[in-house]
Amino acid sequence: MKILDVKALAIPDVKVIRYARYPDRRGYFSEHFRKSVLGQLDFQRGIEFLQCNESYSRARTIRGLHFQWNPRMGKLVRTLSGRMVDLILDIRKGSPFLGKIMAYDMPADTGADFGEWIWVPPGFAHGNYFDRESRIEYFCSSEYNPACEAGVSPSAGDIDWSICDPRLKSEFDEMAAAEPLMSEKDRNGHTVASWLRNVNSDQFVLNR
Repeated sequence: MKILDVKALAIPDVKVIRYARYPDRRGYFSEHFRKSVLGQLDFQRGIEFLQCNESYSRARTIRGLHFQWNPRMGKLVRTLSGRMVDLILDIRKGSPFLGKIMAYDMPADTGADFGEWIWVPPGFAHGNYFDRESRIEYFCSSEYNPACEAGVSPSAGDIDWSICDPRLKSEFDEMAAAEPLMSEKDRNGHTVASWLRNVNSDQFVLNR
């Protein structure tokens, strides 16, 4: 695995890792994951991925915003086909970004000489939306525990979108207004305020 670049996003704990592809006239080869290489990055030290998931979404799908507190789960996410716009909401008490959401555009591009992962650490609610048929893959730093997971609805009125790319926010609003494909669980998720009143929200405190 050859890492080309690592950049912090508007919420600095969220990182995008760009890795090399090797194209030729047949297509390309890419080593997209190697534990020893990723483990050299400061924010990946001590992280062990225990579960890998693949998700397929039809056009006009909105998913999220999900999180788990026992055990806490970070996610390393990439787009396999189509286009994902990743949504990341800070739910860490004491964070200057608490309640703020950002979006990152991650289309699959077989013609590019790189691929990308986005790292979403524990303490963030994670979701995505899709304007076309898409598949994504994500590695999880803990195993799924349905007894200790919850979500904030992407449509919650008290989410602060002020640091989000205005183009992506406008795109999200258009999709959300046009009867998107969403689970009832996601549609009826917490608001930011109702989650912060939940006793389990104390599991996410900055620098704990």
